Amino acid sequence: MIALDPTPYPIDHVALRGAAEAVALVDKAGTMTFAGLEAGVATLAGWLAGRGLAAGDRVATWLPKTRTACLMPLAVARAGLVHVPINSLLRRAQVAHILDDSGARLLVTQAARAGTLDAGDVPDGCTIVDEADCPLVPGPSSIGPSDADPASLAAILYTSGSTGRPKGVMLSHANLWLGAVSVAHYLKLAPADRVLAGLPLSFDYGQNQLFSTWLAGGSVAPLDYLVARDVVKAVERVAATTLAGVPPLWVQLLEAEWPAETAARLTRLTNSGGALTPRLVRGLRDRFPAADVYAMYGLTEAFRSTYLDPAMIDAKPDAMGRAIPFADIAVVKPDGTRAAPGEAGELVHAGPLVAQGYWRDAERTAQRFRPAPDGGGMAVWSGDTVVEGEDGLLRFVGRDDEMIKSAGNRISPLEVEEAVLAGNEAREAVAVGVADARLGQAIVVVLAGDASGETALRARLRTALPSFMQPGHYLWREELPRNANGKLDRSAIATQVRQSSRGNEEQGR
Repeated sequence: MIALDPTPYPIDHVALRGAAEAVALVDKAGTMTFAGLEAGVATLAGWLAGRGLAAGDRVATWLPKTRTACLMPLAVARAGLVHVPINSLLRRAQVAHILDDSGARLLVTQAARAGTLDAGDVPDGCTIVDEADCPLVPGPSSIGPSDADPASLAAILYTSGSTGRPKGVMLSHANLWLGAVSVAHYLKLAPADRVLAGLPLSFDYGQNQLFSTWLAGGSVAPLDYLVARDVVKAVERVAATTLAGVPPLWVQLLEAEWPAETAARLTRLTNSGGALTPRLVRGLRDRFPAADVYAMYGLTEAFRSTYLDPAMIDAKPDAMGRAIPFADIAVVKPDGTRAAPGEAGELVHAGPLVAQGYWRDAERTAQRFRPAPDGGGMAVWSGDTVVEGEDGLLRFVGRDDEMIKSAGNRISPLEVEEAVLAGNEAREAVAVGVADARLGQAIVVVLAGDASGETALRARLRTALPSFMQPGHYLWREELPRNANGKLDRSAIATQVRQSSRGNEEQGR
């Protein structure tokens, strides 16, 4: 088990953690040892340092899980720059927003992706570089491990809020390093582990799969998959011991055919991005009898807050567990006092895993990042209501904002609505998340307009939004309800949609 050393280091030092000849990466190109990982990071960092960028400039990557994509988070940090990973599933409009908001000076992508961007999508001063031109073979420009201040900015991860476009969460070297130490410790990762990394590298936990595994001296096998069968084949192909997922993926994997010997390879399953249901827990325990199941809760602004000891998951599958190492968790009532066991309150997360705020957004930073209730420094006020049981375990009660969480993705209703209203098919639109057994939540859009425009709207959104943001259903109305101020009554609309959804579900049973 990794020792809980609270001393943070520059995140690029994680490339030095494994034995030189041990395998660090398993991908389509073959295998890469830790010595090769360090050399590749040094080469990429030297190439970046020679491009005339200033310290702190942002370097964006919009890539599938290629070798370059896996090394770039460390190389950018080593070069004294700030990494902005963009979800490979995002489309032109979302990519353009992130490039503009971050002020990226460099975008590393592929020719086919770059070809989808329109004039004006790339801000002035930002250069597009094809991934094929990024060197991985050691050369004279290679540079060694950095001596960066652990408190300095290393990455900006974009995450959706309940209103507005995605916002950039600022993460320091210390945030990333201590997050890796924490996860490697409580998951008990070891050099013998091989982690199948299916989560997007633009997600905090997807990126952490690289860092925590390499910190423990283990190997990572990145995977871009289309269907559950791809995951099954990959587990066998790379001899994976560890698999991370979100609830919708577990549903799909339990429906897939698993050879007994392949299922037995997995000794560790980790879940985030939504709660596991008791039914899913039973299914995972039956299908993967050799695997410990880790249920976890977190938010990008504080990385991860709690996890449930696998020994408890059979008896208490509804629990979020206790604080992870380096996290200081409190349950706070509306009056600012600590909630007693059995009392509901807001989950507040303090400690060294708390991010540095939102990029160039002082107003939203002040709303979410506020002093801890006991004076213990800056804290993230999650907006999620939880309760601590007499057993000392936290349980989720509800979400205070209007975020839609579908297939493990946090989706802003406003961003969906903006895409819907970008054409002429509808006058007004409100996006709502409704309970869905496979997705966690499905997206329903209530529109004011003529339903005859739905075919054209669906066709347009297929090119405007990534697959996980596509609405599942459209409800057409002549007019949408308004409140006393003349504004759309979003609360009433959401209530009507969810009640209708529950009624339809009950009729279908």
